[in-house]
Amino acid sequence: MTETATTPQFSSENIVRDILASIDREREQEIIGRRFGLFDRKETLEQIGEMLGITRERVRQLEKSVLIKLRQTAEKGSLPHLADFESQIITMLEGSGDSARIKVITNQLTGNTDREEQSRIAFLCQLCSKLSFISEDDNFYSGAAIAKVYSESNIKKQINSLIDSVKALGEPLPIEEIAVAAKIDQPVKAAALASLSKKLATLNGRWGLTKWPLVNPKNIRDKIYVILKENGSQMHFNEIAEAIKESDFKRKDVTTQAIHNELIKDSRFVLIGRGIYALKEWGYKKGTVADMITEVLKEASEPLHRDEIVKRVLKSRFVKETTILLNLQGKDQFKRVAKATYTIDEEVLAS
Repeated sequence: MTETATTPQFSSENIVRDILASIDREREQEIIGRRFGLFDRKETLEQIGEMLGITRERVRQLEKSVLIKLRQTAEKGSLPHLADFESQIITMLEGSGDSARIKVITNQLTGNTDREEQSRIAFLCQLCSKLSFISEDDNFYSGAAIAKVYSESNIKKQINSLIDSVKALGEPLPIEEIAVAAKIDQPVKAAALASLSKKLATLNGRWGLTKWPLVNPKNIRDKIYVILKENGSQMHFNEIAEAIKESDFKRKDVTTQAIHNELIKDSRFVLIGRGIYALKEWGYKKGTVADMITEVLKEASEPLHRDEIVKRVLKSRFVKETTILLNLQGKDQFKRVAKATYTIDEEVLAS
């Protein structure tokens, strides 16, 4: 029986340990490991200084010095495994828009997005001279790009320009349309840039500002809004609950009762039938069936046949015709002025 050859799994931990082993002093290995969170959570200068019995400023100096030496060694091709790692990342980025979030790179390389795994990939990317590294802050996610395509400052400029284009467009759109507006020649490049920004988000194939519920729903009400908007017409609250459970939302384990409660509270949603809701922006107004009949007759400014009244009310309420007729015939505010023809009794309405 012959053995089947297998490709060894990528191990960022092994690469990082070999690189740390190239650092002469154990104390400096400790500083780099802890500062970058290579095997545990990241630690501050103060925490490391206290542990090693030195000042935070001394920790900072040592960290900077070690990183300079590591990068110089890397440029000479003398750091273990790094050249192969760099080549692998560049090939990956060339196929995905020349840039990517560290989270995405980590997942493609290792199949997971553990915190330590991401920290190790980020550390390795920072040592590669053919890569530009984007540090995480309030505006950007941690990422890497091909240096010959983007410098760190240039990629941030490109991302900010992309954000401006999205703002100017004013609504979530497919990345192809956004790329044209931003004058980016390839949609895959635009998507890669957009993914690095904390001000942009995507959902259901469209990109927009993170403050827009259609691409970044933050609570149950926003998710209900997205579901109704995507559906384009009224839905029963049970249907909305099922649609949320089947959606791509990050958190979708909500109860039907919770969804019904939020539908009642939020003014964006209008009850137009028994358990059936629509969006107010579609022209629906809150009110009973009798209120809708009153509005129809007021807008007409003349008596209407019951069939016409039913037709017009059904445009704003998803109810049975018999429900409309019962309200029409059973409410004192409506009076019959001819066969099957009704108008408003102003005296009753005013009383």
